[in-house]
Amino acid sequence: MIKEVENWYGRWFDTEYYHILYRDRDSNEAQLFMDKLTTYLGLGADDEILDLACGKGRHSIYLNSLGFDVTGADLSKNSIDFAKQYENETLHFVEHDMCVPFDKQFDAVFNLFTSFGYFDSDDDNLRALKAIKKNINETGLAVLDFMNVDQVIPNLVPHEVKMVDGIEFHIERYVENGHIIKEITFTVDGEKRTYIEKVRSLSLDDFQKYFDKAGIDLLDIFGDYNLGSFKQDSSERLIMVFK
Repeated sequence: MIKEVENWYGRWFDTEYYHILYRDRDSNEAQLFMDKLTTYLGLGADDEILDLACGKGRHSIYLNSLGFDVTGADLSKNSIDFAKQYENETLHFVEHDMCVPFDKQFDAVFNLFTSFGYFDSDDDNLRALKAIKKNINETGLAVLDFMNVDQVIPNLVPHEVKMVDGIEFHIERYVENGHIIKEITFTVDGEKRTYIEKVRSLSLDDFQKYFDKAGIDLLDIFGDYNLGSFKQDSSERLIMVFK
Protein backbone atom coordinates (compact mmCIF):
# COMPACT_ATOMS: atom_id res chain seq x y z
CA MET A 1 0.00 0.00 0.00
CA ILE A 2 1.45 3.35 -1.00
CA LYS A 3 1.46 6.44 1.12
CA GLU A 4 -1.65 8.58 0.84
CA VAL A 5 -1.29 11.27 -1.81
CA GLU A 6 -2.89 14.63 -1.16
CA ASN A 7 -5.06 15.86 -4.05
CA TRP A 8 -4.52 12.58 -5.94
CA TYR A 9 -7.21 13.52 -8.47
CA GLY A 10 -5.31 16.62 -9.58
CA ARG A 11 -2.14 14.56 -10.07
CA TRP A 12 -3.67 11.52 -11.83
CA PHE A 13 -6.47 13.06 -13.92
CA ASP A 14 -4.06 15.55 -15.49
CA THR A 15 -1.86 12.82 -16.99
CA GLU A 16 -2.21 11.29 -20.45
CA TYR A 17 -2.05 7.83 -18.86
CA TYR A 18 -5.39 8.27 -17.09
CA HIS A 19 -7.07 8.72 -20.47
CA ILE A 20 -5.12 5.84 -22.01
CA LEU A 21 -6.17 3.45 -19.25
CA TYR A 22 -9.85 4.35 -19.53
CA ARG A 23 -10.00 4.66 -23.30
CA ASP A 24 -12.35 1.68 -23.56
CA ARG A 25 -15.23 3.29 -21.68
CA ASP A 26 -18.51 2.46 -23.40
CA SER A 27 -19.68 5.55 -25.36
CA ASN A 28 -22.85 3.78 -26.49
CA GLU A 29 -23.81 3.06 -22.89
CA ALA A 30 -23.08 6.69 -21.95
CA GLN A 31 -25.25 7.99 -24.79
CA LEU A 32 -28.11 5.65 -23.93
CA PHE A 33 -27.92 6.87 -20.33
CA MET A 34 -28.10 10.51 -21.47
CA ASP A 35 -31.06 9.74 -23.76
CA LYS A 36 -33.01 8.09 -20.96
CA LEU A 37 -32.01 10.64 -18.32
CA THR A 38 -32.93 13.76 -20.30
CA THR A 39 -36.26 12.20 -21.27
CA TYR A 40 -37.00 11.22 -17.66
CA LEU A 41 -36.15 14.75 -16.46
CA GLY A 42 -38.38 16.29 -19.15
CA LEU A 43 -35.63 18.56 -20.44
CA GLY A 44 -36.54 20.56 -23.51
CA ALA A 45 -34.64 22.09 -26.40
CA ASP A 46 -32.26 24.88 -25.36
CA ASP A 47 -32.38 23.93 -21.67
CA GLU A 48 -29.06 24.61 -19.96
CA ILE A 49 -27.12 21.72 -18.44
CA LEU A 50 -24.02 21.81 -16.24
CA ASP A 51 -21.86 18.69 -16.60
CA LEU A 52 -19.83 18.88 -13.41
CA ALA A 53 -16.50 16.98 -13.43
CA CYS A 54 -16.89 16.46 -17.17
CA GLY A 55 -13.43 15.05 -17.92
CA LYS A 56 -12.73 15.31 -21.65
CA GLY A 57 -16.39 16.03 -22.25
CA ARG A 58 -17.87 12.85 -23.70
CA HIS A 59 -21.24 13.39 -21.97
CA SER A 60 -21.21 17.14 -22.61
CA ILE A 61 -20.54 16.73 -26.32
CA TYR A 62 -23.34 14.21 -26.75
CA LEU A 63 -25.81 16.28 -24.70
CA ASN A 64 -25.02 19.25 -26.90
CA SER A 65 -25.70 17.15 -30.01
CA LEU A 66 -29.21 16.56 -28.61
CA GLY A 67 -29.82 20.31 -28.68
CA PHE A 68 -29.00 21.32 -25.11
CA ASP A 69 -26.90 24.32 -24.09
CA VAL A 70 -24.11 22.64 -22.12
CA THR A 71 -21.33 23.84 -19.85
CA GLY A 72 -18.70 21.24 -19.02
CA ALA A 73 -16.60 21.91 -15.94
CA ASP A 74 -13.60 20.04 -14.58
CA LEU A 75 -10.62 20.66 -12.31
CA SER A 76 -8.21 19.09 -14.82
CA LYS A 77 -6.61 21.69 -17.10
CA ASN A 78 -5.47 19.01 -19.57
CA SER A 79 -8.98 17.59 -19.88
CA ILE A 80 -10.53 21.02 -20.41
CA ASP A 81 -7.85 22.02 -22.93
CA PHE A 82 -8.67 18.87 -24.90
CA ALA A 83 -12.44 19.38 -24.69
CA LYS A 84 -12.27 22.99 -25.87
CA GLN A 85 -11.70 21.82 -29.46
CA TYR A 86 -15.40 20.82 -29.50
CA GLU A 87 -16.75 24.15 -28.26
CA ASN A 88 -19.44 26.03 -30.14
CA GLU A 89 -22.06 28.66 -29.35
CA THR A 90 -23.95 26.29 -27.05
CA LEU A 91 -21.09 24.14 -25.73
CA HIS A 92 -18.45 25.55 -23.41
CA PHE A 93 -15.77 24.05 -21.20
CA VAL A 94 -14.20 25.68 -18.13
CA GLU A 95 -11.74 24.79 -15.39
CA HIS A 96 -13.71 24.82 -12.18
CA ASP A 97 -13.68 23.56 -8.59
CA MET A 98 -16.93 21.68 -7.91
CA CYS A 99 -17.02 23.04 -4.34
CA VAL A 100 -17.56 26.56 -5.69
CA PRO A 101 -20.96 27.57 -7.12
CA PHE A 102 -21.15 29.10 -10.60
CA ASP A 103 -22.37 32.66 -10.99
CA LYS A 104 -25.42 31.38 -12.88
CA GLN A 105 -28.01 28.63 -12.51
CA PHE A 106 -28.95 25.73 -14.76
CA ASP A 107 -32.00 23.64 -15.65
CA ALA A 108 -30.05 20.49 -14.75
CA VAL A 109 -26.74 19.66 -13.09
CA PHE A 110 -25.12 16.29 -13.79
CA ASN A 111 -22.29 14.73 -11.79
CA LEU A 112 -21.60 11.46 -13.58
CA PHE A 113 -19.47 8.31 -13.47
CA THR A 114 -18.45 8.42 -9.80
CA SER A 115 -17.04 11.95 -9.90
CA PHE A 116 -17.88 12.57 -6.26
CA GLY A 117 -16.34 11.40 -2.99
CA TYR A 118 -12.75 12.41 -3.76
CA PHE A 119 -12.46 14.60 -0.67
CA ASP A 120 -11.43 13.18 2.70
CA SER A 121 -13.41 15.78 4.60
CA ASP A 122 -17.15 15.53 5.18
CA ASP A 123 -17.17 19.32 5.12
CA ASP A 124 -15.74 19.39 1.59
CA ASN A 125 -18.24 16.80 0.37
CA LEU A 126 -21.02 18.88 1.92
CA ARG A 127 -19.63 22.05 0.30
CA ALA A 128 -19.73 20.32 -3.09
CA LEU A 129 -23.38 19.32 -2.63
CA LYS A 130 -24.33 22.79 -1.44
CA ALA A 131 -22.63 24.24 -4.53
CA ILE A 132 -24.60 21.86 -6.76
CA LYS A 133 -27.80 22.98 -5.02
CA LYS A 134 -26.95 26.63 -5.71
CA ASN A 135 -26.25 25.79 -9.36
CA ILE A 136 -29.83 24.55 -9.91
CA ASN A 137 -32.53 27.04 -10.89
CA GLU A 138 -35.97 27.14 -9.28
CA THR A 139 -37.40 24.33 -11.42
CA GLY A 140 -34.14 22.50 -12.05
CA LEU A 141 -32.93 19.08 -10.94
CA ALA A 142 -29.55 17.50 -10.21
CA VAL A 143 -28.33 13.98 -10.87
CA LEU A 144 -25.46 12.33 -9.02
CA ASP A 145 -24.24 9.04 -10.51
CA PHE A 146 -22.17 7.10 -7.98
CA MET A 147 -21.10 3.49 -7.56
CA ASN A 148 -23.22 1.31 -5.27
CA VAL A 149 -20.66 0.49 -2.60
CA ASP A 150 -22.85 -2.28 -1.14
CA GLN A 151 -22.41 -4.17 -4.42
CA VAL A 152 -18.92 -2.98 -5.37
CA ILE A 153 -17.04 -3.81 -2.17
CA PRO A 154 -18.03 -7.51 -1.93
CA ASN A 155 -17.15 -7.93 -5.62
CA LEU A 156 -13.90 -5.95 -5.64
CA VAL A 157 -11.26 -7.48 -7.94
CA PRO A 158 -8.04 -7.24 -5.87
CA HIS A 159 -5.59 -7.49 -8.78
CA GLU A 160 -5.90 -6.89 -12.51
CA VAL A 161 -3.48 -6.39 -15.40
CA LYS A 162 -4.57 -4.38 -18.44
CA MET A 163 -2.51 -3.90 -21.60
CA VAL A 164 -3.42 -0.65 -23.38
CA ASP A 165 -1.33 0.97 -26.13
CA GLY A 166 1.63 -1.19 -25.20
CA ILE A 167 1.50 -0.14 -21.54
CA GLU A 168 0.99 -2.87 -18.94
CA PHE A 169 -1.13 -1.39 -16.15
CA HIS A 170 -1.07 -3.30 -12.86
CA ILE A 171 -4.15 -2.42 -10.80
CA GLU A 172 -4.58 -3.21 -7.10
CA ARG A 173 -7.90 -2.56 -5.33
CA TYR A 174 -8.67 -2.59 -1.62
CA VAL A 175 -10.74 -0.87 1.07
CA GLU A 176 -8.99 1.21 3.71
CA ASN A 177 -10.19 3.80 6.23
CA GLY A 178 -13.58 4.22 4.61
CA HIS A 179 -12.17 4.55 1.07
CA ILE A 180 -12.12 2.31 -1.96
CA ILE A 181 -8.55 2.60 -3.21
CA LYS A 182 -7.08 1.70 -6.56
CA GLU A 183 -3.31 1.70 -7.10
CA ILE A 184 -2.22 1.88 -10.74
CA THR A 185 1.41 0.96 -11.50
CA PHE A 186 3.12 0.84 -14.89
CA THR A 187 6.48 1.43 -16.54
CA VAL A 188 7.09 3.93 -19.36
CA ASP A 189 10.52 4.59 -20.90
CA GLY A 190 12.15 2.56 -18.14
CA GLU A 191 10.52 4.63 -15.40
CA LYS A 192 8.10 3.01 -12.96
CA ARG A 193 5.08 5.18 -12.20
CA THR A 194 2.40 4.74 -9.56
CA TYR A 195 -0.84 6.66 -9.24
CA ILE A 196 -3.73 6.33 -6.86
CA GLU A 197 -7.50 6.65 -7.06
CA LYS A 198 -9.23 7.04 -3.73
CA VAL A 199 -12.98 7.40 -3.39
CA ARG A 200 -15.05 7.53 -0.21
CA SER A 201 -17.16 4.39 0.19
CA LEU A 202 -20.38 6.37 0.49
CA SER A 203 -23.64 4.44 0.80
CA LEU A 204 -27.16 5.66 0.16
CA ASP A 205 -27.51 6.29 3.90
CA ASP A 206 -24.35 8.42 3.84
CA PHE A 207 -25.69 10.50 0.98
CA GLN A 208 -29.03 10.92 2.72
CA LYS A 209 -27.21 12.39 5.74
CA TYR A 210 -25.38 14.84 3.47
CA PHE A 211 -28.65 15.76 1.74
CA ASP A 212 -30.37 16.41 5.06
CA LYS A 213 -27.56 18.74 6.14
CA ALA A 214 -27.54 20.52 2.77
CA GLY A 215 -31.32 20.94 2.64
CA ILE A 216 -31.55 18.75 -0.47
CA ASP A 217 -34.65 16.72 -1.35
CA LEU A 218 -33.94 13.26 -2.79
CA LEU A 219 -36.64 12.58 -5.38
CA ASP A 220 -35.72 9.31 -7.06
CA ILE A 221 -33.07 6.58 -7.12
CA PHE A 222 -32.00 4.29 -9.97
CA GLY A 223 -29.65 1.30 -10.02
CA ASP A 224 -28.33 1.27 -13.58
CA TYR A 225 -27.94 3.33 -16.75
CA ASN A 226 -31.27 2.01 -18.06
CA LEU A 227 -32.89 3.73 -15.05
CA GLY A 228 -33.84 0.40 -13.52
CA SER A 229 -34.89 0.09 -9.90
CA PHE A 230 -32.18 0.43 -7.26
CA LYS A 231 -31.44 -2.78 -5.36
CA GLN A 232 -29.00 -2.24 -2.53
CA ASP A 233 -27.32 -5.65 -2.72
CA SER A 234 -27.10 -6.06 -6.50
CA SER A 235 -27.30 -2.74 -8.39
CA GLU A 236 -23.96 -1.58 -9.81
CA ARG A 237 -24.87 2.10 -9.74
CA LEU A 238 -26.45 4.50 -7.26
CA ILE A 239 -28.06 7.22 -9.39
CA MET A 240 -29.78 9.91 -7.32
CA VAL A 241 -32.09 12.64 -8.59
CA PHE A 242 -32.58 15.61 -6.26
CA LYS A 243 -33.48 19.26 -5.95
